[in-house]
Amino acid sequence: MNSHHKTELSEPVHYVGLDVSKARLDYVTETGTPASVPNTSVGHATLIARLREVPGARVVCEASGGYERALLAALWAAQLGACRVPPGRVRHYARAEGLWAKTDRIDAALLGRYARSMQPRLEQPVPTECLTLRELLDYRRQLSEQHTATRNRLEQAGPTLRKLLTAQLEHLAAGLAQAEAAIQAHLHAHPGLQAKAERLRQLQGVGPILATTLLAYLPELGQEDDKRIAALVGVAPYAHDSGETSRPRHARGGRIEVRNVLYMAAVSAAQHNPVLSAFYQRLRESGKPAKVCLTAVMRKMIVVLNRMLRDPHFSLVS
Repeated sequence: MNSHHKTELSEPVHYVGLDVSKARLDYVTETGTPASVPNTSVGHATLIARLREVPGARVVCEASGGYERALLAALWAAQLGACRVPPGRVRHYARAEGLWAKTDRIDAALLGRYARSMQPRLEQPVPTECLTLRELLDYRRQLSEQHTATRNRLEQAGPTLRKLLTAQLEHLAAGLAQAEAAIQAHLHAHPGLQAKAERLRQLQGVGPILATTLLAYLPELGQEDDKRIAALVGVAPYAHDSGETSRPRHARGGRIEVRNVLYMAAVSAAQHNPVLSAFYQRLRESGKPAKVCLTAVMRKMIVVLNRMLRDPHFSLVS
C-alpha cells in the first residue's frame, strides 16, 4: 500500500454503500436502515444533506455505465468523498460471502461491507475540462465505429443499398470532421490541456488521438508513481507462481479506452521510434512472443509519458 493510500485511511471513515440505477439511488449507512432517492439533481441534493449528518461519510458505488457520473460530480462539489469500484470485484466478494441474491438494497449493503473490508482508494475529482473531452472522444469513437461498419457493408451491397450506404458514409464523415474540430477547439480553449497534449506528443509514436485519450481517461498521468500508472492502464505484469512452479506473467484489467489506443501507438512506435524499436527487437531476439514485446513497449511508453508530465526537464527517449 502506498503512502497516498495510507493518508486516505488515517482519518475515521464511515462507508455508505450505494447502488446506482438509471432512476434511483439505493443506499445504506453502517448503522442506518436502507433508503433511496431519485437519481436526479434533487435526489442528489437530498442525499448530500443526509450524508452531512454522518461523520466521515464516504460513498461507495460501482461503475454503472455513466449513470453515476452526475452523482460523483455533486459529491465532489459538496466536498464529500466517494469511491467508484469495479463491479466484477464486488461480485467476486459476494460469492466469497456465499451471497447469491441480488437486489438494489442487497447490493447497497454489499458495497458497504466490501468497502469496510477492502478499503478502496478514494476517487479523485476529475476536472470538468477532462470530462468534456471524454464526452467528445466517446462521441468520436461511436462515429468512427459506425463509419467502419458502414464501409464494410458497402463492400457487399447491391446497387440500391449502395446509394443509401454511400449517403450514410458521407454523413458520418462530416460528423467525424465536426467531432475532430470540437476536440481541437476544446483544447485551444484550455491552455493547460493544450500544453499537456503538446508535451505528450514530443514522444515519437504519440499522435493526437493518444494524447487526447490520455488527458481524458487518465487524468492521474503525471501525478502517480510509475507502477500505479501502469496498473491503471492494464500493462503491469502480475506474477502467477505456485511453489516451485513459475508461470508466465500476464497484464490484466485497466482502462480499456486507454489501452486500446496505446496498443496501436505501440505498434507504430515499435517500428518507427528508434529507442522503442531497438527495445522491441531486443525482446524479440531473446525469444519473447510478439504480443509480450508489444505489451512491454506499451508499459515503457506510459511510464515515460508519466515522467514527462511529472518532470518538465525529463529527457525524452527519442
